Formats: sequence, structure tokens, C-alpha cells
Amino acid sequence: MIKINLPLAVSSWDDKEIDAMQKVIDSQKFSMGEKVKEFEASFSKYLNCKHAVMVNSGSSANLLMIASLFYTKKPFLKPGDEVIVPAISWSTTYFPLHQYGLKIKFVDIDKHTLNLDIEKLKKAITSSTKLIMAVNLLGNPNHFDEIKSLIKNKNIQLIEDNCESLGSKYKNQFSGTFGLCGSFSTFFSHHISTMEGGIIATNSDEIYQILISLRAHGWTRNLPKNNLITGTKSDDDFDESFKFVLPGYNLRPIELSGAIGIEQVKKLDQLIETRRKNALHFKSIMNDNPFLMIQSEIGKSSWFGFSLIVKKDSGIERKDLIEFLSENLIEYRPIVSGSFVKQPVIKYLNVDLTQDLSNSDYVHKNGLFIGNHHFDIRKKLDLIKSFKK
Repeated sequence: MIKINLPLAVSSWDDKEIDAMQKVIDSQKFSMGEKVKEFEASFSKYLNCKHAVMVNSGSSANLLMIASLFYTKKPFLKPGDEVIVPAISWSTTYFPLHQYGLKIKFVDIDKHTLNLDIEKLKKAITSSTKLIMAVNLLGNPNHFDEIKSLIKNKNIQLIEDNCESLGSKYKNQFSGTFGLCGSFSTFFSHHISTMEGGIIATNSDEIYQILISLRAHGWTRNLPKNNLITGTKSDDDFDESFKFVLPGYNLRPIELSGAIGIEQVKKLDQLIETRRKNALHFKSIMNDNPFLMIQSEIGKSSWFGFSLIVKKDSGIERKDLIEFLSENLIEYRPIVSGSFVKQPVIKYLNVDLTQDLSNSDYVHKNGLFIGNHHFDIRKKLDLIKSFKK
């Protein structure tokens, strides 16, 4: 078997995660229960936010996050409303918007930060805009002061797809906590891993209660007796055990994932600190590269991975970079999904493509990313220095 010099993802588990799983196996209690609750509590404490709701994936976190905005007492969204999203992200940033009948307005990214281009965002906001879904790409937080300034005194909500950016900070506040709610992924390749998994963070009691109902069939069973959806639950446990009040899903995580998450959060500061050390080295060897540009950091990135974008008029093409990485056994992928408007599935979505997406198009054609890790990879990164025409 060929050994990869720099893989995209490796495990961050040790004996503690294995022991935590074994205790769940010994308990014979596998469906969502106390371990999931404990993980949610530790996760919300880490983020310094009020609530965290664990689900079975980051994609499900995005789905429930969008769904919750339709079911508040005074709904934030209705079908047909316009939602602004960056043109580069993962597919399940966009699909819940389609599934809930929203109009998707794509806005260009900044070619350097890979996040929303603030000037283009400013031009894209209209009286029809009801939601901005900011995506913190590859660990990099957005310019949240500027985004919030643009929507101040407007009837526009902000939410975050923070699936790639757990632990990043903007002005000493964790990304994923700037909007009404934010999503996180704990899939294998992410900052922490619970096998499959996702979380929604929010400071809103109403959104939190809607999320825990939607997560499990839309029933009342997991709601507090006095709640913001039904008012007061009856004392008849039989009646409340199968009372459905919202058109929900079954997106519950399992206790094994919750138990792993408890141990992973304990390590999170150290995992991210090492990623940042790797990033410092990466920046030092790449800042003056004549062929490639890298992502410009906003605030404190948690460096999910390292983007490499071929510079204009550098005399090389992305295929040359791909050939080099392949020869050096360095794994690579497109920058998320590239510009999503280039994907064939776009024909099924209700989209506004009137905006200038030139930066997204450039990154789509000329960019890729390589992995970062929770252990020292600085010598591996030095391989990139030898890339030349």
C-alpha cells in the first residue's frame, strides 16, 4: 500500500474515545440519551452560548436551522423569501434553502479570504432580502462587524454555516455564534469527530425548543413542560408521548457519538492550537510564492485546510499543481465544491444569478485545498516549497 505523505484527514481519537464507546456498549443504551445531552452541554459551554442541539450530521444541522426559521411565533421566513449565500460552499448549505422554497441569491466571494465579498454583499442586499447565510470557509470567520452593519435596522436575519470552522474567532467571539443560529459538523474530517454528527448553536430559547422538536419527529416529548411552542404540556404522559406539533424529521444522533464528542471537546483547544502552528509555518513558506496564493486570515482561523490558488499570469495551470501534489503523495480536493453555480444540480434550484461571480469563477477554475491536522505537519508542508514551473 502506498503511504500518503499528507492525507486530507486522519483520526483524532485515542483510548479515551474507545473507552467512552465501550461504556455505551456495556450500558446497552444506544439511542439519543444522557451522553448526547452531556456533549451538548459541554459544546455550548465551550462556545459560550446558551444552547447546542446535536443531530446526525452537519448537513442535518443546516436543514433544521433553516426549518426552525419557519416555525417561530412570528416566522422569520416564508416560501419565496430571498436568501443571500456565498457562491462557494458545500451542497447542503444550499439544498435546505431549495427544500423550503426559498429564492437563493448567490453573492461572490473575496478571492483572498474565500468568504463573502463585503462590497458585493452590500450591492446585493435589497428590500426582498430576508436572510444572509454566511459561510465561514476552511476555518476562516467572516467580517461580522461589517455584515451586521449592513443589516442593521433591516428586517434581515443572519445565520452561519460554520461546519468547517469550529474554534475560529472573530474579535474574541467564536464563529457560529454571531447569527441567530450556527451549524457545525463533527464528521471524520473535521476539527473534532464523532463518526457522523452535527450541532446547531443558538442563544434563542424559542429556536432551541423548535430544534429539539423538529429533530425528533416534531413531537412534544422532549420539550419542557412550559415551552414556547405549545405553551404548557399536559400531565398526561401517554398523551404527550406521541403528540406531534411540527412537521419534523428523525435526525437524532446516537449515544456512541455523544460519548465520543464529550472526549473530543476536552481536547479541542489543543487540537486547534496545533492546527494554528501548522498554519503559521504554511504562511511563512507560501507568502512570497510566485505561483500560488493562499487564504488570507480574518480574525483567528481554525485552519480546516490550506487553499492553494494559482495566481493570474503565473505561467502555470492548476493541472500542473495537481500533477506535483500527486507525485509527492499529497491529497487534494476542490475548494469545497467550487463555485456551486457550475454544478449540474443548479437547474433544479430557484436562483438569482444576476450578481458578478468572477472571483468564485476564478477559484473554481484555479483553486484546490490540502489537509491540515491536529499534529505537527510542518516538514510535510515544506514539500510545497519545491513546486515550480
